[in-house]
Amino acid sequence: MKRRTLLASLLVLAAPLGFAADADYPNRTVRIVVPFAPGGSTDVVARILADKLGAALGQSFVVENRPGAGGNIGADVVAKSTPDGYTLLMGTTGVLAINKFLYKDMTYDADRDFAPVSYTSLITNMLVVGPGVPVKTVPELIALAKAKPGALSFASSGAGSSTHLSGELFKSMAGVDILHVPYKGSSQALTDLMSGQVSMLFDNAPSSMPYVQQGKLRAIAVTSLKRMPTLPDVPTIDESGVKGYESLSWSGIVAPAATPKPVIAKLNAAIDKILAQEDVRKQFANLGVDPVGGPPEAFSRHIRTESAKWEKVVKDANIKLN
Repeated sequence: MKRRTLLASLLVLAAPLGFAADADYPNRTVRIVVPFAPGGSTDVVARILADKLGAALGQSFVVENRPGAGGNIGADVVAKSTPDGYTLLMGTTGVLAINKFLYKDMTYDADRDFAPVSYTSLITNMLVVGPGVPVKTVPELIALAKAKPGALSFASSGAGSSTHLSGELFKSMAGVDILHVPYKGSSQALTDLMSGQVSMLFDNAPSSMPYVQQGKLRAIAVTSLKRMPTLPDVPTIDESGVKGYESLSWSGIVAPAATPKPVIAKLNAAIDKILAQEDVRKQFANLGVDPVGGPPEAFSRHIRTESAKWEKVVKDANIKLN
C-alpha cells in the first residue's frame, strides 16, 4: 500500500511539473533543420519564419542546413532528436510524402517519426518551354509530343524532385512520351533549356519567373488549379485540357513524433499569426510563395492525401533511387 501511495504521489507531482515545462517553452535556442542547401525557396521561408518566431516567443530560432539524399539526411537528424520542441524540421513534399516511395533504404519513417506542426507554404510549378519549341499552349505541346514520341525532353532539378514528378504526372495524364533529363538543381536545367539542349521544364515558379519576364523562356501553363496572380494570362494545365492536373511544391514545420502537444499547439498558434502578417505575406509573394497555415490536423490530412497521390505516380513511372 505504501508503495502504491508513493507512486500515485509521484504521478500527481509529475503532471504539473510537465505542464510547467511545456508552458515555459521555449527557454533556450530552437533549431529548424532545413534538409537542403542554403538559398532555395524552402531555406528562405524557414529563415523568415525563424526570425519571426524568435521575436514572437522570446528565444532564438536558428536555421541549420543539412542537405543530402533528397532531404533524407536532415530529416533523419530530426527524427532521431529529443522530442522536446527544440529541434524542428522544415519538411517538404519530397521529405514527407514522396521519398518513402523512391528510396529503398530509408533511415526514418515519415508517417511514424514526425508530428505535424504547421502547413506553412506552397509553391506553384510552372511549365516553361525553350525559344526553339514551336508551341504556345498545352494542347499544341501534347499534339507535338504525340506526333513525335520520345523526341521531346523535359528537364528537372533532380530525379525524384517535385519538378520531376510534375513531369511524370503530366506524361501519365496527357498520354505522351517525353524523355526525362535530370539535373543537380534548376540552375543548369534553365541554362540548357534556354540553349535548346532540352525542350521544356517543370520548375518552381520563383526560379523561372525572371527568365519568363525577360522573354528568354515561354510559360505555357502553371501546375496549380488556379492561375498565379503574378502571371494572370498564363493558364493552368487543368484548364488547358488535362483535367484534374495539379502539382504543387509545399513545405511545413514538423517535430519529432513524441513532442508534447502543448508545445506543438504553441508553435502552431505563433506560426499562424506570423503567416497573417502583412510584411510576411509580401515577402512570400515576392518569392512566388503562398502562405497556408491552419491546425496540425489539417497538415496531417494534406500529407496523407499527397502521399497517396505521389505513390501512384512513382509506381506508374517505375522510379527507383538508391
